[in-house]
Amino acid sequence: MRLRNIPRARDVIQESAFVVQDPEAQQGKWSGIFGNDQPVHLEIGTGKGRFILELAMRNPDINYIGLEKFSSVLLRAVERQDELQLPNLRFIRGEAELIETYFGEGEIDRVYLNFSDPWPKKRNAKRRLPSREFLRRYYRILSPDGTVEFKTDNRELFDFGVEEIEEGGFELLAITYDLHGDPSMNEGNIMTEYEEKFSAKGNKINKYIIRKKAML
Repeated sequence: MRLRNIPRARDVIQESAFVVQDPEAQQGKWSGIFGNDQPVHLEIGTGKGRFILELAMRNPDINYIGLEKFSSVLLRAVERQDELQLPNLRFIRGEAELIETYFGEGEIDRVYLNFSDPWPKKRNAKRRLPSREFLRRYYRILSPDGTVEFKTDNRELFDFGVEEIEEGGFELLAITYDLHGDPSMNEGNIMTEYEEKFSAKGNKINKYIIRKKAML
């Protein structure tokens, strides 16, 4: 899908007090950014921010970071946060591959992956966010009991992700192939823009929750 370029996006993002412009310089120092020692949760591929903005509003005792690659996509989330001024939410306009340069070992308590790019060709498997390569990156930045939550309507991507769990150093805590039909796992669920769109078409939403093993 081709992204629409919004010329003002970069300027808005650069001027926002809620976008961390030099995330590499903050590695291991995110408690200072937020001014407290509350848990830090990271969404990779935050898009327009509906999911993470709602989380931050519901949970003021947790700090949230939204990572998004594309300025024109992140723009709406930043503009909304500039209006809300939530103290427990920051954004990074950056690459998922660089998270180990943005965060120190054990600095993140939870990672959210929502409707990630499936990268369907086999040669691109390492670029998939639930791949073992990325899981090992999450492993290093997550706290000892850190978790990853992954949602998608793409069954092939989900099955691939499930197969990668053990090789990535994680163990499965919970799984469903029909999130909206699972009262336990759907409790407190916040729908993303894609989740609402795809579920309205009748697509089943898959979700897993995994936790770091003691040793990789």
